[in-house]
Amino acid sequence: MPQLPPVTKALMLICTAMYCVQMLTGYWVEVLFALWPVATDAFMPWQLITYAFLHGSVGHLFFNMLGLWMFGSELELIWGRQRYLQFLGASALAGGLTQLLVVSLGLPSGPTLGASGALYGLLMAFGMMFPERTIMPLFPPIPMKAKVFVLVFGGMELLFGLVGGGGVAHFAHLGGMLGGWLMMRYWRGQPPFPSRKRRR
Repeated sequence: MPQLPPVTKALMLICTAMYCVQMLTGYWVEVLFALWPVATDAFMPWQLITYAFLHGSVGHLFFNMLGLWMFGSELELIWGRQRYLQFLGASALAGGLTQLLVVSLGLPSGPTLGASGALYGLLMAFGMMFPERTIMPLFPPIPMKAKVFVLVFGGMELLFGLVGGGGVAHFAHLGGMLGGWLMMRYWRGQPPFPSRKRRR
């Protein structure tokens, strides 16, 4: 059972508190802080980060916070608070930008909300750092290597995104994975970035 380090704990509490505010105050919180398509009057630049703190249901919140605890706790302990926050911010931003890009190409979309983009970035980092570690996901409850887990969930997100998301921002998830992958490559000094001292 991973520990619950301070940043991960704070983020879980903030997301839970924001969900309570959503339930108490109604739709206006989403109007201000969810990520709206650029073509709408509701879009604001800060939404590229704030959307990650909102959630659409108790189940949405629960599974995102479970994933944040499962994958984020260990990474925070390894990286430290500053690097961990940089990584989460980059993954959430990449997820939001990807979603806006796809929507601009004609994909029907309302507001995007949820920490899933940042979470999928953490999943990518976990798979890159611990590729041979065996994990047991809730769905499906089949033990698999972390690298396989990343490939399976990335492939599922791409498939569901292409065939129709059913109200889920699958391309935001893929964008979060891409942002996480790019951050890891940057820190390691691997292409497409210039070489630098290698860090995990």
